[in-house]
Amino acid sequence: MKLSVYLLFMVSLSGMTGCTDTCKETRTFRRYSPVSFTTAQVRQARVESGRPLIKPGKIYTKDGYLFINELKEGIHIIDNRNPTAPKTVAFLRIPGNGDIAIRDNVLYADSYMDLLAFDISNLSNIRVVKRVEAVFQNGIFEGAYWAYNAQSGIISDQTVDYVTETVETDCEEDVTPRNGWFWNRGFVTSQFASADVSQTNTTNGVAGSMARFALYDKYLYTINSAEMQLFDIKNPANPEVGNKIQMGWGIETIFPYKDKLFIGSQTGMYIYDNVNPEKPVQLSVFQHARVCDPVVVHDNTAYVTLRSGTVCQGFTNQLDVIDITSLTSPRLLRSFPMKNPHGLGVDFPNLFVCEGAYGLKSFDARDPQNIDRNLLQHLEGMNAYDVIPLGTVNATKVLLMIGKDGFYQYDYQNPRQLRLLSKIPVSRPTYY
Repeated sequence: MKLSVYLLFMVSLSGMTGCTDTCKETRTFRRYSPVSFTTAQVRQARVESGRPLIKPGKIYTKDGYLFINELKEGIHIIDNRNPTAPKTVAFLRIPGNGDIAIRDNVLYADSYMDLLAFDISNLSNIRVVKRVEAVFQNGIFEGAYWAYNAQSGIISDQTVDYVTETVETDCEEDVTPRNGWFWNRGFVTSQFASADVSQTNTTNGVAGSMARFALYDKYLYTINSAEMQLFDIKNPANPEVGNKIQMGWGIETIFPYKDKLFIGSQTGMYIYDNVNPEKPVQLSVFQHARVCDPVVVHDNTAYVTLRSGTVCQGFTNQLDVIDITSLTSPRLLRSFPMKNPHGLGVDFPNLFVCEGAYGLKSFDARDPQNIDRNLLQHLEGMNAYDVIPLGTVNATKVLLMIGKDGFYQYDYQNPRQLRLLSKIPVSRPTYY
């Protein structure tokens, strides 16, 4: 098997003295190891005292509070009414959590195969108001797939470790890491065989571009790699299972805009008409190379980032700007080369693109044909995963950014010179 299938990161290359000599290559790579849990082990949601960020995932915000996912562990709740001095409130322990959405005072979160609804009207007394059991059958976190067997009640998952090792080669042959890259293709195949505008007086929170949960009208939309599962939340505290829509394979992110849903997948951007929120209907697909991509939208323009170095196994790193004036016939306006783009956010004309280990970029997006010529600032020295541009908050334009090295907040009143408001660091360094 080729080395490119196994390795995600090249740290250094040394020791080459000639084709007849021994070469030494030092590499850091992801290693997956199988683990399993019982339903009793994962159905233990509870409120704990605040704890440091260790492996932060997605971000969400509502009413001046931050909700930061700790991968597979739960949700950090932070009082952010003063963005220059965020204060930890509590940690909501939810085994197998990856996504968040909030309607009014009800927080929805996945816990492996279950959907939980929490009453957060009193943050000193958060409580579960409903658990919808066994509604999800599989999912993915950081490239690690999990699946639920309803008959045995066992969740099969994978842990992710980052291993650095030096291997010797004959300077010509491909190398497989000695300690093993766990990638059980049979397991993966078996799993996958098969900003809201509401019409009510309810209030919703705001998610980043990497979200798999979205709210619209009386529904919560959740996606996994192949399906969209709807929940009726006309009574927010009592979510009820709704329609399930088959979407194909490789579905990754969901972005609601007006009465449309924009779906990012490994092979393209799907556009769904949501005029009937109970039954979204696919309008079109904008296809691209097989790479991972989130999408955000402003007016008649969609912005999509494509990146390599993921389970998608693609090699494209670029920003696509797509004309969606005709929702049934989206067309590419321009593609712009990027380093390794992840999440993105738009508060027009400001466009922010996370470049992973290469930092954060701020663009003026008014000229869609020349976005690359309108790079306003490139912040380096952090690992940027996703952003939420909130607009004006107490006379300050606030940008939320999450990365593997911490949570950052910037004032983007001057998008040419982002001003750091605060940072919550992780407790230890990690890799993407």
